[in-house]
Amino acid sequence: MESRHRGHIVQAGADGRIEYLLGDPDQVVTLRSAVKPFALIPLIESGAADAFALTPIELALLAGSHSGEDLHVRTLLSVLRRAGVSQSALACGSEGMPLDRVTFLRLAADGERPGPIRHMCSGSHSVFLLHSKYRGWPLDGYWRDEHPSQVASRDAIARVFGVRPDRVSTAIDNCGVPTYAFPLIEIARAFSLLAEPSAASDQRIALAPALTRVRDAMLAAPEMVGGTTDRLDTALMKAVPGALVAKGGAEGLHGVAILRGARGRPTPAAGLVISIEDGDPLGRAGRAVTIEALRQVGALDDAALDRLDAFRRPRAPDPNGRPAAETVARFELAPLVEMS
Repeated sequence: MESRHRGHIVQAGADGRIEYLLGDPDQVVTLRSAVKPFALIPLIESGAADAFALTPIELALLAGSHSGEDLHVRTLLSVLRRAGVSQSALACGSEGMPLDRVTFLRLAADGERPGPIRHMCSGSHSVFLLHSKYRGWPLDGYWRDEHPSQVASRDAIARVFGVRPDRVSTAIDNCGVPTYAFPLIEIARAFSLLAEPSAASDQRIALAPALTRVRDAMLAAPEMVGGTTDRLDTALMKAVPGALVAKGGAEGLHGVAILRGARGRPTPAAGLVISIEDGDPLGRAGRAVTIEALRQVGALDDAALDRLDAFRRPRAPDPNGRPAAETVARFELAPLVEMS
């Protein structure tokens, strides 16, 4: 073994209890892009999503981290035009984009410099622009902490996690907007809520209509959440349609909402979160660990594992196409649910 990765895995049930565990459930990490499904709440609750006639496909794009393919750009441009917002308002930058290699090479061959619309976070940035447009807030500076769209987003995230907005720990994501830090167990509980919003037993039940709409949109259009090729979130949702909602974030974070019945009937909904300590810069560990964790908790059967083989054991080829190395996940989750 030439390299090793350490990490943490937590699965929480709808009742908030830890069901499976490896590592420290109280480890605090920033959500980064994993926050995007929850950041859609203000857009939906305000009436803006209906005012701009957003479809499930469009909502899935706004909740995701797209690959910058043409289908993503066409969809987002349609949304922005309908709302009367110029793509020039996007402040996410374009460095290193698009993620899709074929699109990247085509643009380079054509001498075309990708704009912010190709950025993986242009969908989530558009959420703030659309909300601002609907509310009559200024579009300039929508990315600043004090902007009303960011205040509304922070309030929604605080509601999801059951804390006061002024107690939320914030950071700046790579794309320039605020992101939020929570213990892994709380992130697992948030994804459990996304899996079955109506199961909330406290004030979070008010979030159910918006979160149900987000969840169903992501289930309906996995390729808009990630891309058509080589994206873990998309591949997971397509491998077991209607069973999982996946949304990763930078620095080795992966969140999965496991819907009711996904582990066999009549299993309840749950939320699973994986964090790789070194940030997993090449994405190999997170892919392998996420697939193996879902296998161990019973959310992936043999047929799904076959479809996900390239993610389960990521391989690095030599110049002649031979497999030179592969990443293998080796761990055993503690089934705390069986011990309670």
